[in-house]
Amino acid sequence: MPDTPSSDDQFADLFGRLPSPPNRATSSSPADAGASTPAPTSRRAAREAATASGETRVTPPVETSPVSAPRTAVTHEPEPAAPLTAAASSDSLPPGPRRTPGSIDALFGAEAVHEADDPKKRHDRDRRKSRIAGWVVLGVVVAIIGGLVVGGTFVWTTYEDKIRAFLGWEEPKDFEAGMANGEVVVTIVEGDTGSSISTTLYDAGVTKTSDAFYDYLISSASAATFHPGAYRLQYEMTSEAALAALEDPANKLENTAQLREGLTVEQSLPILADGTGIALEDFQSAVADPSKYGVAADSLEGWLFPATYTFDPGATATDVVQTLVDRTITSLDDAGVPEDRREEILTIASIIEREARYEDDFYKVSRVIQNRLDPSNDETFGKLQMDSTAQYGYGEMHDGTVSSTAEALEDDNPWNTYVHEGLPIGPIANPGDTAIKAAIEPADGPWLYFVTVNLETGETVFTETYSEHLKAVDQWRQWCADNPDGGC
Repeated sequence: MPDTPSSDDQFADLFGRLPSPPNRATSSSPADAGASTPAPTSRRAAREAATASGETRVTPPVETSPVSAPRTAVTHEPEPAAPLTAAASSDSLPPGPRRTPGSIDALFGAEAVHEADDPKKRHDRDRRKSRIAGWVVLGVVVAIIGGLVVGGTFVWTTYEDKIRAFLGWEEPKDFEAGMANGEVVVTIVEGDTGSSISTTLYDAGVTKTSDAFYDYLISSASAATFHPGAYRLQYEMTSEAALAALEDPANKLENTAQLREGLTVEQSLPILADGTGIALEDFQSAVADPSKYGVAADSLEGWLFPATYTFDPGATATDVVQTLVDRTITSLDDAGVPEDRREEILTIASIIEREARYEDDFYKVSRVIQNRLDPSNDETFGKLQMDSTAQYGYGEMHDGTVSSTAEALEDDNPWNTYVHEGLPIGPIANPGDTAIKAAIEPADGPWLYFVTVNLETGETVFTETYSEHLKAVDQWRQWCADNPDGGC
């Protein structure tokens, strides 16, 4: 049990038990109160004083400590004399500072004090702190670098064209001379201008960018006259070389016509007439009755297969049309399409052809069509809502933009899939082999929506929910705002 404090003030009693400061009188008895002899300042002085007085006294055993502390430890009460032992000898005590059991250091943090002055422990502690600090600094540096990389990548991918233009790093719009290779047939139709021909050349792989040829015409102040027909050119030509090739009669192919994918009958007939020299009116009469070509439909839309054809000089318009229809049947048969599903598959394939640009996207668009017609999809079941069908039915397909007007979307014609459920009444364009194959072999996926967010690159975003689709639509709108002449 603790002793009862000698006074009401416990703190005063506590501090009364603490050792006295150096040089303070140590005798507390009345007999010693008048003594003027100063207190010994060390063990050696204490022993010498005891020897001189004929007494052999020692101080209590001391506790060693690595921290620095006053060597004098004087008690209030004189202790009985005791023989000097080896344990109490200053010569046998460990080196270094010592403190008595009654010192302040002994009351507070003796263990911490030991560790603080232990060189090995202090070294280990400092190493731990250094490692922790090093990892913290490394983490901060990595985070900063990562942020710069992510931010820089975003800025570059989003504003690459503007950054290049500002810094003068724009890539050349044209191929370099000497890169031309291979052979490609390019068709010019009646009414084509420098701008439309520039796009045609780019689509065919002749020029590097869609506006390279047109820019060259402007910069060179060329007054070229373009004649309808099919021309033999090369891939990766300069705009200057492409213009020279189009103006050279030797490159014009006689009795040759080239139909590209996605054209309608209305667009195809003038090309056939220009390539073969047969009157346009003859072709218009030849396509009036699909049944004479074995097509059970009201129109040959979708049945004039896109390819490059060369005909004998004596071929008639009917001969030409029959050749194209036969080529379509061959593609359907090669894809394994049953005869009773030909019109259906051509209809799906024609939408795919008009909506997608890249081969992978063909199969994804096909899946979207199948998913939207699936009865298990309550949100979209029945309504394809394809702009290409609304534009075709309303006659907007050839206006040079991809957007549909409100009138086209609301028009009640049998091709408008915004108004009518299911597939349109028939094909809306001539699909190629890839589109036909995609129509019967859609990719696996949950997509219900898609939108082309970059009309120049053809980048298309496929999404499963309407909220995701709206975000993609915002991307497209931003691209259109940044590219007012991009064909939106």
